[in-house]
Amino acid sequence: MKSPKFSFVVGFLILTIIFACNKNETVGEYGLADTDYTASTEISDSISSVATLQVKDKQFIKSADVSMEVKDVYEATISIEKQLKEVGGFVTSSRLHSQIISEETFNTSDENATLVRKFQTENTIQVRVPTAQLGEFLTFIHDKNLFLTSRNITAEEVTANIKLAELEVTRNKNTGKNISQLKTDKDQVMMIDDNEREKNGQTISSFEITDQLKYSNVDIYLKEPKLRIAEIQVFNTTNIDNKYKFNFFYDLKNSFIEGFYLIQKIAIGLVSLWPILLIGGIAFYLFRKRKTVTNAES
Repeated sequence: MKSPKFSFVVGFLILTIIFACNKNETVGEYGLADTDYTASTEISDSISSVATLQVKDKQFIKSADVSMEVKDVYEATISIEKQLKEVGGFVTSSRLHSQIISEETFNTSDENATLVRKFQTENTIQVRVPTAQLGEFLTFIHDKNLFLTSRNITAEEVTANIKLAELEVTRNKNTGKNISQLKTDKDQVMMIDDNEREKNGQTISSFEITDQLKYSNVDIYLKEPKLRIAEIQVFNTTNIDNKYKFNFFYDLKNSFIEGFYLIQKIAIGLVSLWPILLIGGIAFYLFRKRKTVTNAES
């Protein structure tokens, strides 16, 4: 006979196993949401770590490339442009395109019809964002996506390039001073011209680097995951065509008139053949006359 203590222990173990199973089932139901939340947190941290990268005595030119699926491309585009304006950025290119997959017209009455069009919309946007706001802007874009296809964020260090540009400016100034001390002749004029051209090129390069440091380039590709349907009210052209395709009395009148014109054309055509008729008549007359003479001689 089993003791009550032994039964209590067995019952406790059974309850523990059931509780553990229930706990595992709960994790299975809600684990996906927890995973998504963790992934979103990691993505946000990843965006911040690259897009907001700052290192002492270092300069970075940052850019990003994002491809994702959204519920409504047009609404997402408007939302992104508004956010871009708020952070001080601007759009350099926006190419919204709707690819028509199929379309069919259904007649609903004698005058009206419905055009059912299936299409898919996509948009390629190129924007420039203040580098200081790049992380915030990319986080905003990430919150709009249904499925993130790809995302590339780069931070190219240009500290050495900036230092080299500063050294080149100093060298250009020294070269200009040395050229000014030379004897004025044709060669000096050419050297001054070449030095000024190089100076202008360095100025433009410095301006471009400064602009790229201040504003980051972001390429965004938006696409809808499924086809959309548009129902457009149009005219029933088939019924209109049938309505005016045939008119008995009108066509009968035209046929009579066309027949009269045909008789006139035939008559005119016969008259225009009078030389042939004349030659044929003369030939027939001569043939008959010759035949008559031959019969008389016989």
